[in-house]
This record gives sequence, structure tokens and C-alpha cells, in this order.
Amino acid sequence: MGMDRSRMGRRGLLALAAVLPAQTWAQAVPAGGWPERPIRFIVPFAAGGNSDVTARLFAARITGRLGQPIVVENRSGATGAIGTEAVVRSRPDGYTLLIGSPGSIVNGPLLMPALRYDPMKDLVPVALLGQVPMVIIVKPGVPVRDLTELVTYSRMRPNGVTIGTSGVGGANHLPLELFKAATGANLVHVPYRGGGSTLPDFVSGSVDGILIELPSVLDLHRDGRGRILGLAAPQRSPQVPEVATFIEQGLKDFLAASFVGLFAPAGTPEPVLKSLQAAIAEAAADPEVLARLASFGADPPKGPELTTAGVARFLEGEVMKARRAIEIAGLKPE
Repeated sequence: MGMDRSRMGRRGLLALAAVLPAQTWAQAVPAGGWPERPIRFIVPFAAGGNSDVTARLFAARITGRLGQPIVVENRSGATGAIGTEAVVRSRPDGYTLLIGSPGSIVNGPLLMPALRYDPMKDLVPVALLGQVPMVIIVKPGVPVRDLTELVTYSRMRPNGVTIGTSGVGGANHLPLELFKAATGANLVHVPYRGGGSTLPDFVSGSVDGILIELPSVLDLHRDGRGRILGLAAPQRSPQVPEVATFIEQGLKDFLAASFVGLFAPAGTPEPVLKSLQAAIAEAAADPEVLARLASFGADPPKGPELTTAGVARFLEGEVMKARRAIEIAGLKPE
């Protein structure tokens, strides 16, 4: 990890809001001439995941406003680094954009020292598209009903309670470390290769619980094949209104979510960013979009989350939380 990235702080993140160019491309897009051809949304992960589904939802809604098709292209590999770098190296003309998430924008860069770009300098945030809150769910045989009982139960067990996540240093692992630090729970981390890989072992009973995005386990909770103990969101979800938030259960300001955002190469002209933001804001107010987001437990973007400066401040907080969790877990870049 380079010195600049490891010491990244407020100044570095707020530089995003200034849209400082990190490349030498000429800004060739006239204020009134964009877009004149199809736009690409690069999703740096496989099709079917949260980022992909959200990208396609917004792409379908904003293409009419922009007057050009939007092609969603999946370019996976290296924990999102391959697709992200492709956007970073592209011309900053508004035609190649990134669908970013915690793994590619926050956690990965903090733990991958060989990364050939810095997303905090080489990309500019356009807007968030949504956030999916995380939950802790346990198998039916674990005799606890909420997070407080989980903490107490785990302390009573010499070998603790096993909790699966999407992998070491992943978006699900870091909130688990923060939860353990805040509560003193005796939780044993069981890393997997991706969030979906945890589900078969959870269903079979190989792990006691998992920390994962809400949509992944909604059916398990509703069918009685698991029990969600807490939701790491600002308020309860209409999908599971009976589940209290972490905050309601005494964990002040504890929030954990997988965000999906739209990013452009640094140096992208301001008029392009403004046009994209206006289109996204309009889509985010569409009842059909809101209903679709709600169907998989996602919170729609609002207010500052639809601005470059607002997303930069949000990312600042996400990086601070991630760095603290990485330190608590004793993780090293590799």
C-alpha cells in the first residue's frame, strides 16, 4: 500500500469534490453536445449481483432522459480491480462510467498494495444509486432472539459462535470486526469466497450465522430457516419490520451497508456530471424504481447522495470505518 493511500484523509477525499484531473486526456466534451453516442456502465463484478441489478435498473430509467442507450458491461476479476482500472484509464468524456461498491472503492484499495490506481484520486463520484443494509442472521438452533442475547450466548461458549462472511477484508468482514469490538462478543470469523458462498453452509448448519446483505437472506428468515437478529440501518426495513436495528439495540451510530454508486474518470466535465446527476435524481423519485429497490431491501439515494460533494463526504466516513476495522482485525495488505 502506498504512503498516499495509507494516509488518505479528509483532504484526499474532499479532493474528489473538486474533480481534480488525474490524467492528461483533453476534456473534449462540449457543454451541450453530450451524449452523442451510447454510454457504458462498467460493473466490475459478475452479472446478477447487487451492483449489476442496481446498475441495470437505473440504466433502463435514465436512458430516455439522456437520449442515448446505456450498455451495462460486466468486467469482473481481482475483487473489482480489473473493471475499475478499465474505467480509470478511459477517456474522461462521460461515455465510460463505473458502478462502484465497497469492495472496489473502499476495502480493496486499502488491502491491495499493488493496485495501479487510487480510486480516491482517479475517479470522481457522480451519485449513489442505493444502499443495501447488512444483517446478522443465525440458524434456527441458536437459542438467541436479538443481538444482546447473541453476545451473552457467545461469551458462554468456549469456542464462541461461528459467523461466516464474504471473505477476509470484505464488505461483510469489516462490520463484523467492528461489532465484536463494540460488544466483546466471542464470534469466530469464517471467511468464504463471496457472499453467496456462505449460504449453502449456513443452510446446512456448518456455521452458526452469517453477516450479509439483507436481500440474500430475506427468504431464509421468512421461511424460518434462519433468524435475523439485527439490521445495520438507520431505521427498520419494511421487508422485515419486526427486526430491530443495531442502533435500537444499543449500538450507537452502527451502520453497515453495501453501497452502489456511479463514478466517472477524474477530469470528466462538470456539465456531464450535472446531467447524469439530474437523470439519476429523476429516476430515484420514480415510483417503479423505488418499488424495485424496496423489493430487494435497498434504500434509494436522496439529498447529498445525489451530489459529488455529498458522496465524497460519505466515502470519507466509509474509509474511516474500514481503516479502523482493518486495524482491529490486524489485517495487512497482501
